[in-house]
Amino acid sequence: MKNITNKFLILFIVSIVATACGNKESHKKGDGHSHNEEQKIEKNDDHSEGEEVMLSQQQFDALKMKTDTISLRNMSGYVEANGTLEVPPQSEAAITSVVGANVVSIKVIEGDKVNKGQVVAYLSHPNIIQMQTNYLNAYSDSNFLKKNYERQQKLYDAGVGSGANFQKAKAEYDASKAMVNGLKAQLRLLNINTSSVQKGTIAQSISLSSPIEGYVQKVEVKTGQYVEPQTELFEIVNTHHVHADLMVFEKDVYKVKKGQKVTFNVQSIQDEELTAEIYSVSKTFEDNPKAVHVHAEIENKKGNLIPGMYIQGKIQTENTQTMALPESAIVKEGDRFFVFSAERKNNDWSFKPVEVLLGAKDGNWVAVQFAEEQDKTTKFAYNNAYYLIAEMKKGETEHEH
Repeated sequence: MKNITNKFLILFIVSIVATACGNKESHKKGDGHSHNEEQKIEKNDDHSEGEEVMLSQQQFDALKMKTDTISLRNMSGYVEANGTLEVPPQSEAAITSVVGANVVSIKVIEGDKVNKGQVVAYLSHPNIIQMQTNYLNAYSDSNFLKKNYERQQKLYDAGVGSGANFQKAKAEYDASKAMVNGLKAQLRLLNINTSSVQKGTIAQSISLSSPIEGYVQKVEVKTGQYVEPQTELFEIVNTHHVHADLMVFEKDVYKVKKGQKVTFNVQSIQDEELTAEIYSVSKTFEDNPKAVHVHAEIENKKGNLIPGMYIQGKIQTENTQTMALPESAIVKEGDRFFVFSAERKNNDWSFKPVEVLLGAKDGNWVAVQFAEEQDKTTKFAYNNAYYLIAEMKKGETEHEH
């Protein structure tokens, strides 16, 4: 009986030990699975270079994505200056009438492009008709006096005519020629063809033409209106030579010189930065404010640049440049910052996260440093970084399921 009891006791102990060993092994396997899961989550949070966001061309266009190579910018060492867009004096023209007259018709409206010599309006007045009549009479009289002068000259040369008669005929003819030439010059100012008048054709109206090529900036008259001589009727502006006219205050004048680069913005072109180069610095101060004019030629003209537009600019006085991207190109994840490289793949676009360190901030631009050197030809997304990171997280979640 005692032997049987001992056998049962041994079997019970062996069973307990086997169970304990099995639980220990299961526990080890369970720990290994949990560790792998932690590694997987950590890897997903790391945004490795293997991850990417794919956008179709349609999505790319709908989001108005902007891509470009990394920009080099002067993030410090600049002078802030505000001003307006202007054109040189030879690119502006005021059209006036040299005589008082009524507006018969207007051929342009504000914003129209006109060529040099193009008619912009027609004027008419009895005085214009009278001037042509006076010219025609003077021209006819001059022809008569010319013949009389030639006859008196022949008589005088033959010795049968008096010198007094010859001198009188010559004086009258010379005076008539002066009168004709004076009236002729007046008619030419009115764009009237004097050859037609000589044949008896009297113009009922005169034309006003643009002296330069450009755009109609102002129309100051109405049909039927009487306009006084030298009254400005139209203003034409050639915007081809529009430039940045900045005001630099006295304390910063010594830093500014010809050849320096300028970056500036205008309200008509949102989120776009224009660049210019200084070609002239004024040598005199304006009284109010105490500042000098700085003129800069715009290098990347785009959009509708109109003289008089207000601009905010920065004149780069130092040459230290650093890599920079717009704020909209950078996204923060935890304590880390990422940008997205962009690559065209057939009809789609691939965006991959690249970690960066941030530096100085200047307006909407932020200096960045990459952990690894980037190829100069690599393009980056210049906007919608938050959208791209959200799409990438969305893709990771779907992959886990």
